[in-house]
Amino acid sequence: MQKKQNFIILFVLIYILNACKKEENFNFINHEALNPVNADTNAGTWLPILLTSPTEFSIAVPMPTNNPNYILEIQEIKSRQNIKSKKDEKTIKYWSSGSILRWNEIARQLVTKYNLPPFQNPDGTYPIPNPANPFAYPTFPFSNPPYAARAYAYLTAAQYDALIAAYYYKSLYKRPNPKVSNNTIEELIKVTKGYCYPSEDAVIAGASVAILSLMFPTEQAYLQDLANQVMNYRILVGANTNSDLAAGFQLGKDVAGKFISRARTDKAGGSLGNAAVLEQFKQNAIARGDVPWQSLDIPSRPGLLPLFGQVKGFLLDSLEVVNARPGPPPIVGSVQHTRELEEVLRYSKNASAENMRIVRYWESGIGTYTPPGQWNAIAATDFVKERYSEPRWARNYALLNLAMFQAAICCWETKYHYFNARPTQIKPEIKTLAGMPNFPAYTSGHSTFDGSACSVLMHLIPKNSGKYTDLSNQGSESRLIGAIHYRSDIEAGLAIGKKVGLKAVDRAKIDGAE
Repeated sequence: MQKKQNFIILFVLIYILNACKKEENFNFINHEALNPVNADTNAGTWLPILLTSPTEFSIAVPMPTNNPNYILEIQEIKSRQNIKSKKDEKTIKYWSSGSILRWNEIARQLVTKYNLPPFQNPDGTYPIPNPANPFAYPTFPFSNPPYAARAYAYLTAAQYDALIAAYYYKSLYKRPNPKVSNNTIEELIKVTKGYCYPSEDAVIAGASVAILSLMFPTEQAYLQDLANQVMNYRILVGANTNSDLAAGFQLGKDVAGKFISRARTDKAGGSLGNAAVLEQFKQNAIARGDVPWQSLDIPSRPGLLPLFGQVKGFLLDSLEVVNARPGPPPIVGSVQHTRELEEVLRYSKNASAENMRIVRYWESGIGTYTPPGQWNAIAATDFVKERYSEPRWARNYALLNLAMFQAAICCWETKYHYFNARPTQIKPEIKTLAGMPNFPAYTSGHSTFDGSACSVLMHLIPKNSGKYTDLSNQGSESRLIGAIHYRSDIEAGLAIGKKVGLKAVDRAKIDGAE
């Protein structure tokens, strides 16, 4: 009973701490203001993901710069700059690092906040978050790794397509930056050369608010407040007028709407499965001569998202997912399984300080932004150094996250197809060095994410290939030395992840950005 009470207290504390994280977004990692090496003004010609063309959603022809209403918008910029407050200065410092960077950080914060599995009911059953009533307990969503991978993918893909459309219209309408129209405007940041209608920051905000409101519906008011910050920031720094911002925000929302329509039909909503589905997977494992997986939670918890392998990704169709499935894991009791089981036991009983450090660094369990979020953070550190433009940030993040989303689908399809037991289930004296995931062992989810991220990032920043290889290998190995997975789990996961990542690389080679 004491153990259960301690768990409840820990659960509540994690929730409260994570809930507090979003209240003030100025406790941020400090980055230099965005100053891209290449403005990528041709981004309007890049290959979109879902849009049929950059003109699929239209925006109004902007008013000429000698129009009285436009002149009033210029005066608004000057008026706002004259009454700039200390809080305004913080807003400028925060958003000037780049909108794609900041919205990605915000998404990771939301994943962290909602990455909490529901606690059991008094009768030992588990409640399910309800998207139709997201404020009821348990709050929707439970942003576990597959859910998070999907959220990151839809967010970054929508941002990318929205920026392609925005840059097409920038080149079409050629509205100059406010300072070009009126040289008395003070630019408080380095404003990217080119055209300002529609505003790329507003486009990103419109797409981000729409997608994140779908994924985290209880956060809509917070997200809109952030969008308002963006609008205020762009006026304060002299980069955009109100009409630039209004057109951009609506365009971003329109493009995101196409992704939202897709998300509503990608089968993610049916991935929870039911008792009959889980029983069938169990019987399939028994028929194959293996020991089926069972939940080690107390009370027993249904396996996480047993039908996520049927979700529609962006890089492989359903048949390709099945064909990508690796061969079966070693059967319990076989020579190979026995050898691998003993290896896990040795790691469990001989946990060095260095191994513990590696396990903790890569754990990414409840109350974190998950393994896909960890790779987004790793990428952000390196993308900042490369001084990318906003559309290139969006494109590179989209490639990374489409790969990890597809990797999650392939991994979960394999996990539930084989439905094999974890090491601790077979040999209870094995004590894991981190939390025990509530789903089958083969293949390792971490390893699959690691492999897919590695393939994409090696292509994007070849000079860092050794670094990404080392990180992916270490992340994958952390699941073995943490006594959570067999060696075959991590090796097969890493291999299929790399193959999925190369599908995103194939796309990168033809998208017009290289």
